[in-house]
Amino acid sequence: MAPGRDAPPETDRLRPPALGLLLAEARGLFELNASLLLSPVLMRAPRGDGHPVLALPGFLASDLSMVPMRRYLSELGYEAHAWRMGRNLGGLERMRESLRARLAEIHAATGRKVSLVGWSLGGVYARDLALWAPDKVRYVITLGSPFANDVRATNATRLYEALSGDRVEDFAEARAAIAGDLPVPATSIYSRADGVVNWRTCLLRPSDRAENIEVHLASHIGLGVNPAALWAVADRLAQPEGEFWPFDRAGPFAIAYAPPERAVSA
Repeated sequence: MAPGRDAPPETDRLRPPALGLLLAEARGLFELNASLLLSPVLMRAPRGDGHPVLALPGFLASDLSMVPMRRYLSELGYEAHAWRMGRNLGGLERMRESLRARLAEIHAATGRKVSLVGWSLGGVYARDLALWAPDKVRYVITLGSPFANDVRATNATRLYEALSGDRVEDFAEARAAIAGDLPVPATSIYSRADGVVNWRTCLLRPSDRAENIEVHLASHIGLGVNPAALWAVADRLAQPEGEFWPFDRAGPFAIAYAPPERAVSA
């Protein structure tokens, strides 16, 4: 199959974001404040149907980082769940058993498929969970998650390897599967202004049930609290189970999204 215009570019080596972008990550605080100020607008997003949503934090983060996301989704009518595993110190193989047990617990308690929202490394976990249990997963949304192309192209790779004990080159088969097509609908939300993760590592292959959504100027540490990203998450989760249609970039945050046909070349 010939790659579409939005297909991830094939490359052997990507670079982490430049130092200037990394230093600019402090703007994440302004993104949080913007969401608080715009909360009346955010509450106009499509309402949920009460299905469970598991929020997975990024590397070095804990459930605290996902509080704004979970609170927002709860206000929209979803049953938002924390991961309850403390600080995310990484390790895909090491975390798999606990993640699978948590997903199975929520699925059994609610009797419904679970949507997964993962920030950064949490999104990698989410995609891995969907491959393991598509019968338990309804939808996968990743936020600045490096799962495709050269996943070493982040400013956190060395720290991740030091703390998790994993080498990025390990588990090549699992990484290839995570980067491929999922058996459930999926959305990747990313920003070219990400100062931690090279945005090209966040690109999934668009299909009739998978898409990329670019948020202009969002930071990595602010992506999970960015108002335009929150709106996109709410919109995607509101789709009926088993259905998928492309994200409509109209609405109160239209200016914040890149057009879907925008080329993914540098």
